[in-house]
Amino acid sequence: MSRRHASSFAIDCSDVVIDRIGHGLPTRAVDGVSFTVAPGQLLCVAGPTGSGKSSLVAALAGSTDPSVKVVGGRAEVCGVDVRRPGRKHRILTYRTGFVPQGAGADLPPRLTVAEVIAEPILQRERRVNTRALSIRVATLLDELHLPLGTADRFPYELSAGMRQRVAIARSFVLEPKVLIADEILANLDLEVRPVVFDAITRRRKEESMAALLVTNDAAFIRELNAETLMLRQGHVVARGVGKDLLWAPNAETPARP
Repeated sequence: MSRRHASSFAIDCSDVVIDRIGHGLPTRAVDGVSFTVAPGQLLCVAGPTGSGKSSLVAALAGSTDPSVKVVGGRAEVCGVDVRRPGRKHRILTYRTGFVPQGAGADLPPRLTVAEVIAEPILQRERRVNTRALSIRVATLLDELHLPLGTADRFPYELSAGMRQRVAIARSFVLEPKVLIADEILANLDLEVRPVVFDAITRRRKEESMAALLVTNDAAFIRELNAETLMLRQGHVVARGVGKDLLWAPNAETPARP
């Protein structure tokens, strides 16, 4: 029986099971989740607190958080087996731009904004064209409507919304094939949100970047016209676009106001 080529989807998950490992017994965070995201496609993940959204995206992005572990099923991102990446973990994190939950608040405090954005490149390349790198950083700052003078400032000197945009710029610096983001709109003012929307949309159209976004912001999902995967207690309970969600037979639809 022939096996489907791993690169046909940017993200390919089948019956994925993820545990949260703490001081006590492991907690089942995600249980039997299946979905695919093609190059250029956008999928939003929604659901209540504790539904497994953050555990799912952290695992798929190759997070080194030891408390998140894929223990069952199959998950491939850019052709890399997330469950057993081995030496390909470096490839996974190179091809994936990750904006974790609270990314803006967790920026390296001793680095300037320019160094924060450039760090993913500097960690991988021994020899870097500093002028070209400075231009790339400046271009990202301009795209996300951050003053160019921000490059020489430190994260603690910025507002929460500006720090979040720096985190987004950092996720874009390697020109990822896949963007995985957990609450990418956190702390952003309403007038800035279209800037992030445009940055994601342009990359999807021009570079076929896939995107997996955790958000419960219904307005943002509508603006993106995105397909939504609804999680509850680690299970997929609904999937669809806009109000046309197809609910699982045993799932209880939320009460309408």
